Amino acid sequence: MGVDDRAPGRPRSREADAAILNAALELLIERGAEMTSVELVARRAGVTRATVYRRFPDKTRLLIASVEAAYGDPPRTPEIRDIAHALSGWAHALANPRQRHLLRRLYGAIEGNPELARTYQDLFGQHRDRARRDMLERARDRGQLPADTDLNTLLDLLTGAVWQHLATRPDTSTADEIEQYLRAVLHQTGYRPDAHQQPSVEDGK
Repeated sequence: MGVDDRAPGRPRSREADAAILNAALELLIERGAEMTSVELVARRAGVTRATVYRRFPDKTRLLIASVEAAYGDPPRTPEIRDIAHALSGWAHALANPRQRHLLRRLYGAIEGNPELARTYQDLFGQHRDRARRDMLERARDRGQLPADTDLNTLLDLLTGAVWQHLATRPDTSTADEIEQYLRAVLHQTGYRPDAHQQPSVEDGK
């Protein structure tokens, strides 16, 4: 959970925690960030607004916590082994129809609720983007990507491919189909998954 501001000496109810996060996530998917309120979340969760505010200072932190919970509360800086690992993770997320709806709502919040997008980027997004760039840098060093690959541009390209899939492909797409799609995008950048950096002539090998 992203925020813990329980009152001193007051035990936290795990049932209330789960009900609040589930209600916030359901409303976010159904209505979008702008049309979701703490009052609606409290009503659906069967708790008071005070119960919600004891856990979260505002709606933004509540929605971010509900999104993180939907993805299993991953670490702020994930461990991404390689490109194949990243593509598999993205493909499985995009193959989940509920998570596809959630991602579309989050994309819409960039304009409709910029505070949500900005706060998420500050808390998690920048750290996860850095982990992805580090993963791409290792791939470039191994020779799997062209030596002149601009990592920031490639990351933007992959992110754009994800949004393009959400906008143009059916929600019934399987993880295998989505991974093939992402690999096809990467192939256009010169990605060679089986390549390894060759020793230079100066090494005398």
